[in-house]
Amino acid sequence: MDKLIVYKNMNILEYISLDASVRFGKPCIKGTRIAITDILQWLASGMTYDDIYEDFPEIKHEHILAALTFAANRESLIKIISEKYETAA
Repeated sequence: MDKLIVYKNMNILEYISLDASVRFGKPCIKGTRIAITDILQWLASGMTYDDIYEDFPEIKHEHILAALTFAANRESLIKIISEKYETAA
């Protein structure tokens, strides 16, 4: 398996899910319809963490860190998450 970038031993699978019935299967913050790409686009557009917290109170600091870590590890994580959900089905 590819080596993953880890942020302070964070298990990002606690914060991110893939569900074909939610946002067309895009990786999302668990329990929300907020996709990882949404968070990345908000940050890229200049929103601060505080702006995101204010506009989306369900988003916590850990969610943003999980989104950034996911993006840094995207290819390896999609494989891991897909395998996890295939074995659960």
